[in-house]
Amino acid sequence: MAQEVGYTTMESPIGPLLLASTEEGLCYIDFANEEEGLPRLVRWCKKTLLGVTPEKNEAINEQAKLQLEQYFAGERTEFDVPTVLYGTPFQKTVWTELTNIPYGETRSYKDIAIAIGAAKAVRAIGGANNRNPIPVIIPCHRVVGSNGALVGYGGGLSIKEFLLSHEEGPLFAHATSNQAVR
Repeated sequence: MAQEVGYTTMESPIGPLLLASTEEGLCYIDFANEEEGLPRLVRWCKKTLLGVTPEKNEAINEQAKLQLEQYFAGERTEFDVPTVLYGTPFQKTVWTELTNIPYGETRSYKDIAIAIGAAKAVRAIGGANNRNPIPVIIPCHRVVGSNGALVGYGGGLSIKEFLLSHEEGPLFAHATSNQAVR
């Protein structure tokens, strides 16, 4: 049976987002409106899901959209929306490790490499980060250079800077005292 992919768009403080989900969960986020992002989603689906054509579907993305709205409103520090990852085993390992970086904190590419037992794979960590299909929810924005510099981000460094700054805002003070909404 062919996998179905439903997509929708939403507005956010970092601009429009295109979300796509299967029945299993959220599988794709693009920093784009429908006009700009849909062709990329179609290409991603053809490559990743063997030719599936995405269809507009608000309902299948409702939970992801709500959780992202809560995150941007400062009401959520962790996501629990179901996700489904399409990538190599190495990429999936990296993306899973990224979800262990706490809200309001950062890790270096080297930290991630060490955490997954591949200390010499720093460049490969960067490559996997760059191919993260679910940015924000899989927080690749929390990965920085070993000197703390903001390096590389698929949505652009200004979005990475916004997300990190957002996580250091008023809610972060509550998160460190375990009073944050999760």
